[in-house]
Amino acid sequence: MLIDLEVMEGGDRLDRWLSQQLSDLSRSRIAKLIEEGRVTLNGQVCTSKKRTVVPGDRLHLTIPEATPQDLQPEPIPLDILYEDEYLIIINKPANLVVHPAPGHETGTLVHALLFHCDNLAGIGGVKRPGIVHRLDKDTTGAIVVAKTDLAHQKLQAQLKAKTARREYLGIVFGAPATESGTINLPVGRHPVERKKMAVVPTEKGGREAVTHWQILERLGNYSLMQFRLSTGRTHQIRVHSSYIGHPIVGDPVYSSRGSLGVNLSGQALHAWKLTIEHPVSGEIIEAIAPLPADLTKLLAVLRKRNNTKGYLPIDEAILN
Repeated sequence: MLIDLEVMEGGDRLDRWLSQQLSDLSRSRIAKLIEEGRVTLNGQVCTSKKRTVVPGDRLHLTIPEATPQDLQPEPIPLDILYEDEYLIIINKPANLVVHPAPGHETGTLVHALLFHCDNLAGIGGVKRPGIVHRLDKDTTGAIVVAKTDLAHQKLQAQLKAKTARREYLGIVFGAPATESGTINLPVGRHPVERKKMAVVPTEKGGREAVTHWQILERLGNYSLMQFRLSTGRTHQIRVHSSYIGHPIVGDPVYSSRGSLGVNLSGQALHAWKLTIEHPVSGEIIEAIAPLPADLTKLLAVLRKRNNTKGYLPIDEAILN
């Protein structure tokens, strides 16, 4: 895969600048690619990660694709919400990584999909076959995977054009003052803790990130919220929620608070509804992923503590 980049703001080391632009790659991975001669700077191979980039510099980064035999199918159970010959929508559980990455070379959703779909290898790249978008390891819910190149291209185009609709449910600490709002703050790699994301100015490498939210239910010092994404940055909802002072319950990275005595398998964030246009028929597909048991239990505990029964229309939508 070839990535073309232009430096708009300079004065930073090559490896650091690239890591700010490419959140999918670790800084150590980028350094290795530089050392292997896979980065060109203004048409010349650059093998020094300490080289300073300046405005106007053009970079080309070549990321070698893995070979298909690197990935072996694994019989991991899948909760299928929708499937046909062009795509499949999965209700992903917590603790399941979407695609292979350092430290997670096996046991991923990709390995499960290769076992389930015998024609998936190579769609959209052999390291992430069929993957259109991602969910964090500990975020549950609906994720769509393409089975053909055409479906992959069209589904990715919907995400880019913001015509695909992704809605999440989350339980957060605190009670926002208003009933709804929009967080429009750029997200990028944390300047110090490189495994984290943060709100980062665009001139420092942050990328546009827009999260729409509304409160579904107030539960004392907690709130059940619905989130809708206009962009899909890494950890976007988790970073935005933490930034405004209402982190997701159980988030091990962006919240230091406890999980209220309920043993959560991940943070209390669930990709509840995915609405897409079928890449071939044009039919609107709306996939709803039921809440996992631990989030249902957490909601019940909070309602009991606050002596509320919940709102039936909401419960019918999210629990059934």
